[in-house]
Amino acid sequence: MRFRTVLTRAAAVGAAALLAVTALTACGGDDTDAADNPYGLLQPGVIRAGTLTDAPPNVFLKDGEFTGFDNELLRAVAAKIGLRVEFVGTDFSGLLAQVNSGKFDVGSSSITITEARKKTVDFGNGYDFGYFGLDVPAGSPITGFDQLAGKRVVVVQGTVQDDYATKQNLDPVRVPDYNSAINQLKAGTADAWIAPAEIGDKSAADSNGKIKVAAKQLSPTPTAYAVAKGDDKLREALNKGLDEVIADGTWSRLQAEYYPGRPVPADFKPGSGSVAVPSPTAAS
Repeated sequence: MRFRTVLTRAAAVGAAALLAVTALTACGGDDTDAADNPYGLLQPGVIRAGTLTDAPPNVFLKDGEFTGFDNELLRAVAAKIGLRVEFVGTDFSGLLAQVNSGKFDVGSSSITITEARKKTVDFGNGYDFGYFGLDVPAGSPITGFDQLAGKRVVVVQGTVQDDYATKQNLDPVRVPDYNSAINQLKAGTADAWIAPAEIGDKSAADSNGKIKVAAKQLSPTPTAYAVAKGDDKLREALNKGLDEVIADGTWSRLQAEYYPGRPVPADFKPGSGSVAVPSPTAAS
């Protein structure tokens, strides 16, 4: 009986020791995971970015690859902080919710910062400015934003252009993507489309004369990358990388490549605003 008691006690001591070793190993694993994935990404070392497929020159597919100013800039920013980017196409109407729910690490789609959107996601520093464009069918008498009352105006759902049209009491027709808006203009089922100006310009140029740009006006707030609420480590890392690609001339080079001839407003400062912006000539 005494021998059996000794064995039982020895087994208990052994089990406790094993549990202690297991606990230490687990703690070490957590430290390793944190070191390998400091930003809590869905896949260590990779930013999974939700973007669009049909909004050139900002975000689009070319030969099956995601590209555009926003996406190429994000690639450059990610490289500065030792990461690469995997892009996934989605609809803009669901993008911010998908970022905050953890489906994507980042939203990249010329997302204008608004107070309403700040309730769903957090934003990095602004990396671009934007204009509203007013596209109309060829032959339309519409020449300005002040002529849209009572007209059938199409917007992409959930965009800042949607917000603008709603605030102007235009009762807009909402569509899921830019191609749907373009098709409505071509078919004559819409009188006008309020679009991001660069996308509107490209769409008109590619329409074989079916669409024209009637007017433009400057958007009041910048565009930025979106991250989940409270994801401060990733947001701060993106801000750091953005300042670095501004300083080394990448931002200016991409501006000249994707928006040739577009002047930068004098009061717009990309990133933190503390970094000197090289001219496109100096950056090339």
